[in-house]
Amino acid sequence: MNGKPHDKFAPRSKSGIFVGYPNGQKGYRIYDLESKVIYSSRDVQFFESIFPFADKKDNIADLQACHTPFGLTDHLPVDWECQAASHAPTGETSKSTQTSDVPTRSNSPHNVDLEPLSLGSSSSQDQIPLDQAPGSAELSPSTIQSPIRTEQSALPVNEPSVVPSKRTRQVSQNLSGYNYTLPPSLAPPSSTSHSSSPSANSTVYPLSHNISYSKFSRTHTAFLTAISSVDEPKYFSQAVKHAHWRDAMAKEISALEANNTWTLMPLPSGKRAIDSKWVYKVKFHPDGTVERYKARLVAKGYTQIEGLDFHETFAPVAKLVTVRCLLAIASIKKWELHQLDVNNAFLHGDLEEEVYMKIPQGFSKQGENRVCRLQKSLYGLRQASRNWYHKFTQSLLVVGFIQSQSDHSLFTFARKGSFLAVLIYVDDVIVMGTDSAKISWLKHYLDTKFHIKDLGKLKYFLGIEVARSSDGIVLSQRKYVLDILTECGLTGCKPSSSPMAEQHQLDLNSGELCDDPGQYRRLIGRLLYLTFTRLDISYVVHILSQFMHKPRRPHYDAAIRVLCYLKNSPGQGSSPISWRSKNQSIVSRSTAEAEYRAMASTASEIIWLLRLLSDLGVSHQNPVSLFCDNQAALHIVANPVFHERTKHIEIDCHFVRHHTQSKALLPRPISSQYQLADIFTKALGQERFHILLGKLGISNIHAPT
Repeated sequence: MNGKPHDKFAPRSKSGIFVGYPNGQKGYRIYDLESKVIYSSRDVQFFESIFPFADKKDNIADLQACHTPFGLTDHLPVDWECQAASHAPTGETSKSTQTSDVPTRSNSPHNVDLEPLSLGSSSSQDQIPLDQAPGSAELSPSTIQSPIRTEQSALPVNEPSVVPSKRTRQVSQNLSGYNYTLPPSLAPPSSTSHSSSPSANSTVYPLSHNISYSKFSRTHTAFLTAISSVDEPKYFSQAVKHAHWRDAMAKEISALEANNTWTLMPLPSGKRAIDSKWVYKVKFHPDGTVERYKARLVAKGYTQIEGLDFHETFAPVAKLVTVRCLLAIASIKKWELHQLDVNNAFLHGDLEEEVYMKIPQGFSKQGENRVCRLQKSLYGLRQASRNWYHKFTQSLLVVGFIQSQSDHSLFTFARKGSFLAVLIYVDDVIVMGTDSAKISWLKHYLDTKFHIKDLGKLKYFLGIEVARSSDGIVLSQRKYVLDILTECGLTGCKPSSSPMAEQHQLDLNSGELCDDPGQYRRLIGRLLYLTFTRLDISYVVHILSQFMHKPRRPHYDAAIRVLCYLKNSPGQGSSPISWRSKNQSIVSRSTAEAEYRAMASTASEIIWLLRLLSDLGVSHQNPVSLFCDNQAALHIVANPVFHERTKHIEIDCHFVRHHTQSKALLPRPISSQYQLADIFTKALGQERFHILLGKLGISNIHAPT
């Protein structure tokens, strides 16, 4: 009992910290902050976003690291094995920290890939210069080495020392829309000390404030630097000016001729020849050095005529959910991950149709009237991927691999305690296995069949950066985000803390029409692929994609805000395996019906994932929890109630009830306050948005420390 006198206006509860559970009684053990004693209580209300012992300078974005990750990271240890060099104080902060007796809270860095960095190195050695990244040439060296601004140098030396205020100064959110940066010509004159500063002419919002490489090893940092600084030509007129690209095109033509891909002959009467183009790509070694300059000759298959030049074209590719699931299993079970690239993969397919192609650009003589009669499949042909997939599938089935029925691009091999999994996406192959000898045997076998190129450990797949330590795997599309910002000219934009304003509504007919609708469509298309690792923008991209047929100025402004949010966290990665944000195909008559249909869709995904995990050797005997914050929908699942409300619902939606009765699913109620799916269904406020990101296990290993 609280013995202090109090009136009716005094608080009825006391603040404390949850420290555990008492033995032999129901309740919680609470540490009282005032009396410094521990007591037990059953009437407790938890505030998961308040941390009494946390640093007062932490902002809302740090909530991601404070909440327990939900999903894959539940299986990972807390501390990473490789420690970064960020424990060592930088040159700017060492003077102030040496005289302070108060211990400071340090973030636990997650150093990724290969050996740990030496603790004696400075912070400038741990980060790559961002002037090599696209669109960041304006950054000064001082800005790069010290992304955190300090105002210590602005104080006069002769003034007496004054204890600085610990109150965090923040700009009013109500006035955020009225904050503008003056151009240099209108800016007030600065003092001599500021004008001589190296960062005086830098960008107001440089990328170095939002991205850091201090949590990576030197080898992985060199790899990230290489893929960010390279400039690949898009047209033949650009590539022909450089000797290494001319050599790459000559090697491609020689390889095609050596493989008897075509024969030169005059074009028969009544036949038409399709055109071709060059595609250029730089391949890297795992240490970041250039492996080769690759020029690919691609036929313009979009000019082919169905029924004349091709018939069947479908060829399955790896589902992105399968890729995440495969990497999650490899991370949890510590299995090896390797990447293979098949040289001229489509040339191994047998071409049955009669197809003619013009001589490639740069290799035709003036007045040449001959064309190429294709004998084998070529990149770009509508039927090429189907022919190649059939050839690759047959080669794996012959040696004992089993094709998954959940994802036809997945092949598994299990013999005497060893397990192999092969996932193919066109000509890119991921190999996961428990035995290095079996992986080497598979590489040798595929090399004899198709002449593959071993790219070593998985690091970069389909534009996705894969960073791995002994404690887990982090996926990000940092380079892809920087490329989008560079193309849109927004590398120096002001970062945003959320992708969409709370309760922001977009209308189909409000605002002026965009002058270039194609630009809006290209931007949304790139953002759609970015949702592979960025579930935080799934909802806003889903909303913006509804206006692609007639985009207007408010829609384009909302898309620009998404880019400003990506600028704030370009290296943010994903933790969940599967998610989706889309409209239902039928307008429901009630919220209970809408929730019931959503549960049916989720149940379908769960059943498919269970089958996929079974193919990968992972069994799940217990029922899968299916959370729902609508009691009426839960009653419909448990019992055939509310006949008047449910008699019109399609029969296929009721199969969730069947799987519940068979103990495959376990529907459970959850408060709307803790519903993690809200991030996929509505535009949230800044604090709520970052809390849910933390609950979902979203992390940003590129965040400056």
